[in-house]
Amino acid sequence: MDYDFRSIEKKWQRIWEEEETFRCENDSDKPKYYALVEFPYPSGNGLHVGHPRPYTALDIVARKRRMQGYNVLFPMGWDAFGLPTENYAMKNHIHPAKVTHDNVQRFKAQLKYLGFSFDWSREVNTTDPDYYKWTQWIFLQLFKHGLAYKKEMAVNFCTSCKVVLANEEVVNGVCERCGAQVVRKVKSQWMLAITKYAERLLNDLETVDYAERIKIQQRNWIGRSTGAEVVFATSAGDELKVFTTRPDTLFGATYMVVAPEHALVEKWLPLLKNKEAALDYREQALNKSDFERTELIKDKTGVRLEGVAAVNPVNGKEIPIFISDYVLASYGTGAIMAVPGHDQRDYEFAKTFSLPIVEVVAGGDISREAYTDCDKGVMVNSDILDGLSVDEAKKKIVEWLKERGLGEEKVNYKLRDWVFSRQRYWGEPIPIVYCDKCGEVPLPESELPLRLPELSDYEPATDGQSPLSKLEGWVNTTCPKCGGHAVRETDTMPQWAGSSWYFLRYTDPHNDKALAGRGALDYWTPVDWYNGGMEHTTLHLLYSRFWHKFLYDIGVVPTPEPYKKRTSHGMILGENSEKMSKSRGNVINPDDIVESYGADTLRLYEMFMGDFENAAPWSMNSMRGCKRFLERVWGLMELRVKNEALSKELEGDFHRAIKKVGEDIETLKYNTAIATLMALINKLYDRKKATDGELKVFLQLLNPFAPHISEEMFELLGYGGRLAYREWPSYDEKLCLESVVEIGVQVNGKLRSTIEIAREASQDEALGIARANEKIAREIEGKTVVKEIYVKGKIVNIVVK
Repeated sequence: MDYDFRSIEKKWQRIWEEEETFRCENDSDKPKYYALVEFPYPSGNGLHVGHPRPYTALDIVARKRRMQGYNVLFPMGWDAFGLPTENYAMKNHIHPAKVTHDNVQRFKAQLKYLGFSFDWSREVNTTDPDYYKWTQWIFLQLFKHGLAYKKEMAVNFCTSCKVVLANEEVVNGVCERCGAQVVRKVKSQWMLAITKYAERLLNDLETVDYAERIKIQQRNWIGRSTGAEVVFATSAGDELKVFTTRPDTLFGATYMVVAPEHALVEKWLPLLKNKEAALDYREQALNKSDFERTELIKDKTGVRLEGVAAVNPVNGKEIPIFISDYVLASYGTGAIMAVPGHDQRDYEFAKTFSLPIVEVVAGGDISREAYTDCDKGVMVNSDILDGLSVDEAKKKIVEWLKERGLGEEKVNYKLRDWVFSRQRYWGEPIPIVYCDKCGEVPLPESELPLRLPELSDYEPATDGQSPLSKLEGWVNTTCPKCGGHAVRETDTMPQWAGSSWYFLRYTDPHNDKALAGRGALDYWTPVDWYNGGMEHTTLHLLYSRFWHKFLYDIGVVPTPEPYKKRTSHGMILGENSEKMSKSRGNVINPDDIVESYGADTLRLYEMFMGDFENAAPWSMNSMRGCKRFLERVWGLMELRVKNEALSKELEGDFHRAIKKVGEDIETLKYNTAIATLMALINKLYDRKKATDGELKVFLQLLNPFAPHISEEMFELLGYGGRLAYREWPSYDEKLCLESVVEIGVQVNGKLRSTIEIAREASQDEALGIARANEKIAREIEGKTVVKEIYVKGKIVNIVVK
């Protein structure tokens, strides 16, 4: 009987859907397990072969957990608001709602034919008003607690998408979505005060099981630094505050730099002799993205503010003030003290403008370059600090500043508050109205959801206003507070809004009284294992942790962290080892693979192609190898021997395989788990027979990887019940020990050869085999044996002279 994968896979997908095999309940006596994959953005192109890799990985975990007796929540949904759909809709003149609907239907069909064990009864969609009602509700709570606020600020503006972007959405100076140039504009924006949670977001990384590379990305993005805030007097009478991590180097501060958009620059304009030059430079800086401004490898530019100077607080010396684009108003105080002797960027700036360079930490040669490797140096040219170590100097200077009211200890963060406005149509409406009398007024919760109105012209306005601003009948409304005239907020929320809490909705997706019932949240949360792309470990992960902590603070969720465990997968590359893209012509369509090789083969191959956490190139030869392996699995039915026991000769092999496959699933070492199954099947074919006991165990171990073929064989062999809920096999540690082991043989403590012996071999047997080894015999020939040592099952050492 041939392996007809097409009919087998369709059959089991139909059975799973009809029987709701993978449906879970909120009320269960079983222990819970919540396995989560990042829900996709449903694009018009459908799935690419990169999607199944993380989905299969967590599907394997979910299937194993069901076999282990858990009540498993493994859900799926759609992150469907956002720019890609809207851009596609505008290009093709199709409403974004229809684009979304069609894309979701295509994605869903593809996910089903890949055999994932999702509980489809819990499907969510961020564009569903029943869903975004609660996104809006969360926003209102943030607003009521002072964490959502409006601010006039310089923002990143995509020249193509015509929308404001968060700093995290600007990559190398361009829009991460479309690749167009990003410029700076001043606009009034909704902001979320994520910085108020910076310390907790950082510290609580110690309480979760995240891959270390993920924790590093989170820590780097939050960017906690400790130092001091120092007050510099100015000739204009204003105080200029700076944050520095190196207050010990204050005696080396020979000039100051402020951001071109700093508020004091505007105030000082009447005092400046070179006002026009300062204004011109400021205009140029505002047209650059933060990335362009802070790029290290670029010419150092700036304008000295002629007419205003600063005073170094530790020595009373007057020092010049410059504006330069590498200082950002949004970071720290928007001003820095420049110590060119010990900072390379300050050094290059000082050389460009012929400014003094003073050594205050001994050890380098500042005539050639800044001495930056100076954390453990000794202070010089620093008056009261001379002779002290850097650490001692930091403490002393901070105390000196505090005593005189010139500074204090300070903690600073690179993390900025989250820009939450988007001047686009396809997003959640922000439930705020503006009243001339009452100001910003939140909608009553009873009026949620504030539905996104139907709009035929959803092109963004050329002035950067939202398309919703054109809909006067919707914009004009009444104030919920005083009943007078009011206008609605026309900006919409960013795509990140709906994805910041979706994992909570899965626990109780049809609840119309709350984002999820407390009982469901208590039972299911936190998520036990969450897998997603490394590209989301600074954006989505940080934002969702922030929202979750806020919801915890107001008593909505039971835990301070949303995810116990977070892992990330490597990208699938083209056969040429380059990133897959249409322009490179190396994109692989999973539809074609499933049609030619089957879903089980695709699943198996994507887990076998290499280390799951690293990028791996596609290989059709390896794909065909996985297909041949499954054909050999199918052929095992021809070797069947009716015997419920494991054969004596393969008993150890099976127990070792149970242990190895089980452990590899827990550590995402799927390639070695599959290799173990391949080695096991070879031994069954070498024996030319397989007992029922061996077939049952083999199919159980294979099932999470290749669920269709294993279920079909389990049924055809008459083993009864669904393999999906068959108990995961157990192993005996004693039977996992190899009967024959390879050990090293040393001569005078140096490894000279290896031998194979029975694990239980006696000392005499081990020493006899060692002496008989050709290499060892040569080593000891003509020498006197002083001592012979045998550590059972590990090593032999022969001491000679």
